[in-house]
Amino acid sequence: MKYKNIVILFASMLAGNTAFSLPDDTARLTLQDAWAKAEIHSRQIQIAQETSSIAEEEIKDAKMERLPEVGLLGSVEKASNLPIYGNGLFSGHTEEHEVIHTLYKLGTDFYLNLYNGNKLNLKIEESKLLHKITEIQNNEVVSNIRYKTAALYLDLQKSLIFQKLIIKDIADQEKQLLEIKTLQKHGVVLKSDVLRVELDLSRRKMTLVTIENDILVATQKLNIIMGEPDEKQVLPTEFGIDRQFDQSYENYLNAALQYSFSYHISENRTEVSKLHLQQVKANYKPKVGLYGDFSFANPQIFLYPYNAAWYSLGVAGVKVTLPLSQLYHNVHKVSAARLELEKEEISHKDTEDKVRQMVKEAYLRYRESLVQIGVAEANVAHAQENARIIKNTYFNQTSLITDLLDADVQVLQTRFDLAAAKIMAQNKYYLLQNITGVL
Repeated sequence: MKYKNIVILFASMLAGNTAFSLPDDTARLTLQDAWAKAEIHSRQIQIAQETSSIAEEEIKDAKMERLPEVGLLGSVEKASNLPIYGNGLFSGHTEEHEVIHTLYKLGTDFYLNLYNGNKLNLKIEESKLLHKITEIQNNEVVSNIRYKTAALYLDLQKSLIFQKLIIKDIADQEKQLLEIKTLQKHGVVLKSDVLRVELDLSRRKMTLVTIENDILVATQKLNIIMGEPDEKQVLPTEFGIDRQFDQSYENYLNAALQYSFSYHISENRTEVSKLHLQQVKANYKPKVGLYGDFSFANPQIFLYPYNAAWYSLGVAGVKVTLPLSQLYHNVHKVSAARLELEKEEISHKDTEDKVRQMVKEAYLRYRESLVQIGVAEANVAHAQENARIIKNTYFNQTSLITDLLDADVQVLQTRFDLAAAKIMAQNKYYLLQNITGVL
């Protein structure tokens, strides 16, 4: 299959052999390259960025409310004569006054808010906090995409390593099968031994098919998140633990409390609730503003005697309003806002508890994965030595074929476990970085 060539090349790379060339349709990919492509093509990141842009525009919109409200007015009206009903409504009118039938008016007015209980400043501050929350959420989405990409990248690495191991193991088993067939021809071992080895070899080949399909699936998933064609072949270029376990739990926890996305989102939402409480309390306060009106009109009916001519009039002043009804309308609004603030404060403490728990668990699992690598390395050495001893005893007719097959399976399984442990350690490291907010 086409992926066998990739695995052979990958194995040579791991062994330090650089004398090879990649197929034209194969891309050598570092994890940083995968991150860069995923960030460019991720729709979730694009949505988060648009949300942040919307919040930024809302800040600008709130600031624009500092400017005065200005309006233009123009009207043309028609009026009838003015009948007088001296004998009551249900009798004819006794006389009719002539009026000016066409009225014109053109003018402008404005209102400048001077003080409104500081509501506008509070609204601007609230918009800034909401924008800050969207920026944190945007960074959180980027971090999550990075971790997801790393997980897919490492999964592909693991499948390629598994394929390399199983191909080598199949080759070893086929060589061993030839030796057993030779012994069977000379009557040293039974035909059943040959059949059991062939059956075991068949199972290994089926495992290889499964692993190759795993490679195809992992490649497609990685290509999708990077925005690449599904069938594009990629070759991970990193393997092994390149980061040492050099920080304490307290250091990771301090980093989480400083950078954790959920912690700071909760913190800013609490601040938004504080501002909302201040906004509701501001309903009790007076409103002060400058207003003005300037107009041209015809006829002059502002003052008596009226005059059928154009005139202009300008009015300006200070308007003060004291909302007395808010003394009883606003009571429960303040109570609701205060309860909302208390709820957010409790939620923030709960978020802090969850962050501490997640950091602790991720820290311990990462530490456990590093220990598992050492255990797996020792298991590989033990399994190989056991297989060597069993092989010698089998060919010396002192052990059964089942012992030989079990020993070979243990060697393969321990090698799988070692590769999986190394991949898992890297996965846990990136998970810990994601939780602490520094990925």
